[in-house]
Amino acid sequence: MRIEVEAAEGRLDSYVAKRITDYSRSYLSQLISDGLITVNGNKSKVSYKPVKGDVIDITIPEPVNTDALPEEIPLNIVYEDEDLIIINKPQGMVVHPACGHHEGTLVNALLSHCGDDLSDINGVIRPGIVHRIDKDTSGLMVACKNNETHLKLAEMLSKHEIKRQYRTVVYGVVGPEKGTINAPIGRSSSDRRKMVVTEDGKPSITHFEVVKRYSKATDLKIDLETGRTHQIRAHMTYIGHPVVGDPLYASKKAKYGMIGQVLHSQTISFIHPRTGKEIYFTSELPEYYTKLLSTLDEL
Repeated sequence: MRIEVEAAEGRLDSYVAKRITDYSRSYLSQLISDGLITVNGNKSKVSYKPVKGDVIDITIPEPVNTDALPEEIPLNIVYEDEDLIIINKPQGMVVHPACGHHEGTLVNALLSHCGDDLSDINGVIRPGIVHRIDKDTSGLMVACKNNETHLKLAEMLSKHEIKRQYRTVVYGVVGPEKGTINAPIGRSSSDRRKMVVTEDGKPSITHFEVVKRYSKATDLKIDLETGRTHQIRAHMTYIGHPVVGDPLYASKKAKYGMIGQVLHSQTISFIHPRTGKEIYFTSELPEYYTKLLSTLDEL
């Protein structure tokens, strides 16, 4: 598909989204980042502002069949309807197949539970997955059963219309009762596994509130205004309070018996894209989390 720009109208992602309404702006932004939407034959930034005479070429990839196979893995389902499903994911479960994790993932379980009723947006190995949480992060996340719902929820995520609240325990005693971390996050140049605060990163905003202070750690509530990769883990490391048990950002600190970071997606809320009704669910703290709190009480 080719578009010839007749007049300047803001950023590239916004310009394309106004003319291709079958896809969400966030999906089109990803295509720009992947080089599938080009300007005058060249890869461009999402923030580029097209000018009169520019030629924008758009390639929408064909859906690719996933190699993921259905597996009868028990799911803790907190809500399900014909459009979406909300799961309380246990710590240690990988969301979708990747190198080293081809079986036992949430996607394998969803394929067994939902059959063909999962969205196939992006043509990747993530049927139904509109957002993800890390393997060792537990808690609530939503998956989509059809492409229409997937597109709408992806757009809602990009507009910060899906509210997510987390609980986490971090090293050290956090001073202020409440705070906001407004610092851009990008991939580390020295360790590609890590995300760090960097001037050329994406805007990232995290709000935190103290639940309880311990002698060597602090229990926090976290509200995400944006949803970057490793956002909580990177932001808490940035302010000097990495997440307890984090194998990537706090590998040399005491684990207190934890395997993986102590981070739980406790609450999720949004307006159902089809019914218009409010969806709100909260989950109890998992056993690994409460066990840590008991350990900290005794220190």
